[in-house]
Amino acid sequence: VEAAVRAAKNAFPIWSSKSPLERSQILNKLADLIEHDLEAFAQAESKDQGKTITFARTVDIPRAVYNFRFFASSILHHTTECTEMASMGCVHYTSRTPVGVAGLISPWNLPLYLLTWKIAPAIACGNTVVAKPSEMTSVTAWMMCKLLEKAGAKAGEALVCHPDVPLISFTGSTLTAQRITEKSAPHCKKLSLELGGKNPAIIFDDADLSQCIPTTLRSSFANQGEICLCTSRIFVQRGIYSEFVKRFVAETKKWKVGNPSDPTVDVGALISKEHLEKVRSYVKKAKAEGARILCGEGVDSLALPAGNQNGYFMLPTVIAEIKDESCCMQEEIFGPVTCVVAFDTEEEVVERANGVKYGLAATVWSSNVGRVHRVARRLQSGLVWTNCWLVRDLNLPFGGMKASGIGREGAKDSYEFFTEVKTITIKH
Repeated sequence: VEAAVRAAKNAFPIWSSKSPLERSQILNKLADLIEHDLEAFAQAESKDQGKTITFARTVDIPRAVYNFRFFASSILHHTTECTEMASMGCVHYTSRTPVGVAGLISPWNLPLYLLTWKIAPAIACGNTVVAKPSEMTSVTAWMMCKLLEKAGAKAGEALVCHPDVPLISFTGSTLTAQRITEKSAPHCKKLSLELGGKNPAIIFDDADLSQCIPTTLRSSFANQGEICLCTSRIFVQRGIYSEFVKRFVAETKKWKVGNPSDPTVDVGALISKEHLEKVRSYVKKAKAEGARILCGEGVDSLALPAGNQNGYFMLPTVIAEIKDESCCMQEEIFGPVTCVVAFDTEEEVVERANGVKYGLAATVWSSNVGRVHRVARRLQSGLVWTNCWLVRDLNLPFGGMKASGIGREGAKDSYEFFTEVKTITIKH
């Protein structure tokens, strides 16, 4: 750790003195290099994490490339503020400068995708970086580091908890974030924490189920449900509850589980044996509480290729007739498990959707424009999608409320986090 921080600290004066255009050119070159090796990165990400090769090819690696290109562009277009006090002969303006060494800690579910989401704005703003990818999924981070040298930057990795690291950006569990907060408090570090979620989907009786059902399947089970934005609580208005459940379960059963390198597979392997057992334990708890398992774990048989029999695979699982107080409705499971419950009124469902400690994301399905706006404003979520899921504009803030995090990320928000602002007054 000492060596990594020292190297980053020594590199800071040179890197921070580069113009935004010079840094932009290096980020764009790195994006080109990763894109050139996209298939190699996708294969490595799939093998290392367990996600399907299709997901790695179409989501993880393209988004990593785009992260560098996006911040390579945005760093060229930020402006500062200026005001005049003519009566006093003064002009005030703001200036933004890099903070220093940024400590970046990223998770195992979207390894390169989320690591680059932090590295790109940090170095675009002129900071140097000490990055700590998950020890379970570090292969693509290592591959990227080799390309960084070619692009014109130097690279290093280490665990970050150091007095010479003035800011930390972390994505991961709420429990780990609490420890980071405690350890960083004596040093008054800047913190950006993107944490867990227990994300609701609210489906009103005027929803277009032909769009809602396939999208909610994806929001529940994409990447084996190992995305902080995945839907794990589905609230369906009572008038369409039976129809929704019937169609949703039927479509869930069509999702193919198997070898991640098979392009026809929808659900790959979970990250580890321990995590698989944890996810399975939630299903067992739900059943013990009297809930009904409609499909998946413990209900349907899982047919796997011979070479994958001992892998960490699990069928997409749908749970019904479960109480809001259940751990399955309150805690982040982070696997291919979702719960479906009925509701009657708008007032009721907003209260129930907000009735967890998390507040990261939510989806609302309705053709009533007034209702969509009304419910979106009342939901305690940092992101609300209506009649869609995971449609992102990187210009806009990303982050959660309550136990889902502190701070926001995005073009303007990341720029403000990774720089220090000062006000300068000139009297003439």
